[in-house]
Amino acid sequence: MASSQPVVAILAGGLATRLGALSARVPKSMIEVAGEPFISHQLRALRRQGFCHVAICAGHLSRRIEEFVGDGSAFGCRVEYSLDGERPLGTGGALRQALPLLGEGFLAMYGDSYLRAPLGPVWEHFARSAKSASMTVFRNDNRWDRSNVEFCEGEILRYDKNKPTASMRHIDYGLGCIRAEALSAFAPAGHSFDLASFYSAMLERRQLAAYEVAERFYEIGSPAGLEETDALLRSNREK
Repeated sequence: MASSQPVVAILAGGLATRLGALSARVPKSMIEVAGEPFISHQLRALRRQGFCHVAICAGHLSRRIEEFVGDGSAFGCRVEYSLDGERPLGTGGALRQALPLLGEGFLAMYGDSYLRAPLGPVWEHFARSAKSASMTVFRNDNRWDRSNVEFCEGEILRYDKNKPTASMRHIDYGLGCIRAEALSAFAPAGHSFDLASFYSAMLERRQLAAYEVAERFYEIGSPAGLEETDALLRSNREK
């Protein structure tokens, strides 16, 4: 697989139930953070790293995102859209639906995450591998969320979002690399499933690579995370 810059899929179809009334009429990607919709910060961060082709996988109130972002030219990006349709497809199903836009291999990240780790090394590591997918991990030690990955000497030994163990010191960073062929074979288009089930299946088949980063993640999926991310981005703007 070529190592040229891939499409970045942003998973922006969640309902943001933890944010209550704040997200009742606004999709998470459009929640104001540091004075502007959060998607603005994500797109500019991608552009700064040279990842300018983006596919937004949207569902809940997707029209609001489309109306604001448009074709992405205002952010120096080329943006396309893949919509869930009549029912939510889940994170995995949304990516499966978007495959016609994503090429042979692609990066995937969440629409409520602000990631400061460089994307280039993550992609280059995956492109050199023969694996079907790669998960980016961070040594979390239950600090910013519940750790869910047992990671040792460059390999993921166990991954479980629902049943964490004491040996799980790392966390799924929310940045993945996926070969389209593997995701297509995993489930049919239109099928609803969580991306975690795909990663678990790839791990069981020894087809899940891993890349460890040192920079912590930020998120806007919770009130506390939203406040912290807002403070970070305001601070960055003032520098």
